[in-house]
Amino acid sequence: MNKPLLATLFILIAAPTWAKQPVATGYGGAVATISDPASQAAMRILNAGGNAIDAAVAAAATLGVTDPFSCGVGGGGFMLIYSAKDKKVITIDSRETAPAYFSPQVFQKNGKEMEWDDAVPTGISVGIPGTVRGWHEALSRYGSMDLARVLQPAIAVAETGFKVSPNFYRINQLNEAKFARFSSTSALYLQDGKALPIGSTFRNPDLAATYRSLGKGGVKAFYEGPLAAQIVQTVNTPPVVNGVSVLTGQMTLNDLKDYEARLRQPIHSTYRGLDLYGMAMPSSGGIAIAEALNILEGFDLKSMPRDQVEHLYLEAARLAFADRNAYVADGEYTDVPKSGLLSKAYASERAKLIDLKQTHGKVAAGDPFLYQDDPSHPLRPKAALATEPAHTTHLTVSDKQGNIVAYTFTIEDWGGSGIVVPGKGFLLNNEMTDFEFSSPHPNVPEAGKRPRSSMSPTLAFKNGKPVFSIGSPGGSTIITTVLQTIVNHIDQGMPLGEALAAPRLSQRNGDKTEVETLLKFVGSPQAKALEQYGHQWQEKDEIGAANGLQFNPDGSTTAVSEPLRHGGGSAIVQRK
Repeated sequence: MNKPLLATLFILIAAPTWAKQPVATGYGGAVATISDPASQAAMRILNAGGNAIDAAVAAAATLGVTDPFSCGVGGGGFMLIYSAKDKKVITIDSRETAPAYFSPQVFQKNGKEMEWDDAVPTGISVGIPGTVRGWHEALSRYGSMDLARVLQPAIAVAETGFKVSPNFYRINQLNEAKFARFSSTSALYLQDGKALPIGSTFRNPDLAATYRSLGKGGVKAFYEGPLAAQIVQTVNTPPVVNGVSVLTGQMTLNDLKDYEARLRQPIHSTYRGLDLYGMAMPSSGGIAIAEALNILEGFDLKSMPRDQVEHLYLEAARLAFADRNAYVADGEYTDVPKSGLLSKAYASERAKLIDLKQTHGKVAAGDPFLYQDDPSHPLRPKAALATEPAHTTHLTVSDKQGNIVAYTFTIEDWGGSGIVVPGKGFLLNNEMTDFEFSSPHPNVPEAGKRPRSSMSPTLAFKNGKPVFSIGSPGGSTIITTVLQTIVNHIDQGMPLGEALAAPRLSQRNGDKTEVETLLKFVGSPQAKALEQYGHQWQEKDEIGAANGLQFNPDGSTTAVSEPLRHGGGSAIVQRK
């Protein structure tokens, strides 16, 4: 399809975000992202004959240009792929790993934990980036185009540029102090020490050149050779401005060369006749969502008023988070009681703690080890919940052959570590701060280990056929966003778009439940009804920026994205 026709297609089926929620239905491929250029990049690849995997990488690379403070080749993520030919779900773990010098004490000084904010803008916060290796695995195993081809749309956006949006400006402004510490970052994103103004044109020719290098040299161009050496140098000798000093890393070329993406079995659970597939460890999302839904499955939610359904959702999330916080980490390094946490019997036992009429606040972790096939009793640490910023991105794509991708990836904090690799146009992650800073805990730092994540790309099937795809950014609120959207959709009968756009309530076993000022929840009838159960609120600007696909009985696909969060999203479908 030529560019003018593609533009016309977008105007017809994806309304501007200021007008209404982006919702599009058609009978070909579909894509939903948080960025119009990224969605159009995916559609360009689909229209050129690429499959969903090709299109997902194209969209992801473009998000690295348009949403560089959330994601990019300096980070990592999790990709769920449904192969229509094989009728199976595959997961690719490209989560960052800890360099070889890491130990449980790496974030401690004089025996005390470092402050999280002090650890972020440093060389020690940077993990081995996994994104490029993940793209390589996805394309080489399941794609139909090479990396050079799918990077072309992103290269065009990076070179041509785009107008700085209010949301781009907002995030950049929040990072002014962090970015000003590093010469390479301030040169790219700041102007006289301030965020680039709204409406100015942002171009990133250095990133375009990096993408061209990857297209020519493939995965080795990132993990070996000059680019790898420059990444290592940047981590170990950050390009700070005069008068600024930061902690430096001890990354090596072997750390990069030895990085591997993992193909893992997905977390499989069932809920009210659906088969749900999520991400396994080191993500905690698949397990936590499954446990919460298993708890809720014991209640007849469809017979209850909305306020009681939402009360039960909050309490189920609270219980699941108590267990998630205590037990889930990288399964290659710790004995996670996976089968116990996924057990329907264990969920029934946990559900007995819920009061139908009243919340009783924080709960203790349960004992899922008793529900393991082998009920051994390894370390039972005190539950901990480290700071986990809400800054990531999610995209989802399907193609006319029936393949589906749900992909969540990140550089962690807004702007990651704040360090741009000089001359290469991308920010490095601060993913190592997802570890717990003190022992004992399953999620303590260790060499080669992947920190626990909350990223939760999710696929749902019924009788072997796809029903929907959903995922979100948002740190630990990702889990509650995906969980609440599923409850809204399945138990409250909301269309997927409405379920996704509804006010979000995030209970992660805290004293208060996080809610959004953006949707003016506090003071609403919905809030007042839940206050009768004893729920209290803690406001934040917004929670997540989700996207989804719904696969309809007539063979069509509906793509949905955000109407307001993150400035609004984008949803596009092909027409047969």
